[in-house]
Amino acid sequence: MTVTTDVPGTLPTPADEARLWALIEAAWAELGAEPLALRQALVERDPAGDDGDDGPPYAIEAWLDAFLDHLGQLTAELTGQELTDLDRVVERKLYDIDREDIHEVTDGSDDGFLYARGFIVALGRSYYEAVLADPAMALLDADCEGMCYFFAHLHNDRFGSWPETGSGISRESFGNRVGWSA
Repeated sequence: MTVTTDVPGTLPTPADEARLWALIEAAWAELGAEPLALRQALVERDPAGDDGDDGPPYAIEAWLDAFLDHLGQLTAELTGQELTDLDRVVERKLYDIDREDIHEVTDGSDDGFLYARGFIVALGRSYYEAVLADPAMALLDADCEGMCYFFAHLHNDRFGSWPETGSGISRESFGNRVGWSA
């Protein structure tokens, strides 16, 4: 699904997008077969089924901290520009799913909806694209706050400054005018 934007600015390159998804997959791969199976089940699940509050779809949340730790290890040697480029991709991905139809499924306050979108990105390209195509694939109240500004925080920790993505957008909730009814 192609997402249109009404905001000019620097867009992520296809190479940077591919790098983000590859890093996410590599970080998950280091955790073994169980989280791989849980992520695959999320992509393949029937969104009309009863997930419950702690059913199988939510089991992946127990793996998020380890995933973020591995992602940090995989990016330990990246330059400031490389971290900025990855942050730009995450920012754009969060922006593109800042939509009313996805919010109706995930619920949440301003921050809660941002963290829900962070969860969607953190689970990787297959899940992200599944939610983008069918918002019912999202989960109620699932979140991964750490993914939302992951590369920005790494940049700040390593180089002492917040990255300037030049995108002209905000990853914060309700900022994508195209995604919300007037």
